[in-house]
Amino acid sequence: MTALLELRHVSKGFGGVLALDDVSFSIAPKELVGLIGPNGAGKTTVFNLVSGVHALSQGEVIHRGERVSGASPTHIARRGIARTFQNIRLFRSLTVMDHVLVAQTCRSRGLLTQFSPFATRAERERRRTALQALEAVGLAHRRDEPAVHLPYGGQRRLEIARALATSPEILLLDEPAAGLNDTETGELRRLLDTLRQRGYTIVLVEHDMKLVMRLCSRILVLNFGRLIASGTPQEVRANGEVIDAYLGVVN
Repeated sequence: MTALLELRHVSKGFGGVLALDDVSFSIAPKELVGLIGPNGAGKTTVFNLVSGVHALSQGEVIHRGERVSGASPTHIARRGIARTFQNIRLFRSLTVMDHVLVAQTCRSRGLLTQFSPFATRAERERRRTALQALEAVGLAHRRDEPAVHLPYGGQRRLEIARALATSPEILLLDEPAAGLNDTETGELRRLLDTLRQRGYTIVLVEHDMKLVMRLCSRILVLNFGRLIASGTPQEVRANGEVIDAYLGVVN
């Protein structure tokens, strides 16, 4: 199957530290792939390079056969690549709906559209898309509440709703289960499984190995900035290098 997203010999250095060292992999359409490894292995750096937050030191990021390395985060988001962050980033004064509407600005082509005859129609479409994103994560009934009033698990789901509101085809989810209790983690698992069934391509950085092993069809493993394994959950679970570097024994 033709790759939707590819990293080709990607390296990234910060001063004298090599955060990624000649990493190559590809993601097929509609895959749900786990990206795992110890803290500092380079997982978030991968997301930062793909989403345009950081520039590559060498290599290429390819989306749908076109090089996107060096493009701005806005351009990459417009191409259909959305990401969340490890740390929840909410605006204290905005409602749940406002947060999702703000996320859609990456699709706006300029302020002049506010004064066009189509502005009202466009606004209705934005609100419809935002509401669909909130419905997908189970937050539509709380759309008019301040986002900071949501419980922690709800704030995590709002992060995903913001990504969905950009109309992506690829979701880069950075530790969405961090800090969640067992009930919230179960809700997240069902949400991600539903998104996969709806056709989203998902790359999941996560330390909850039970979640990763249950959800992902394929797992990539980083250690000290290098890709040390790639395979099914069963293959990765049995890989001696991965066990020594990160997993230990997974129950």
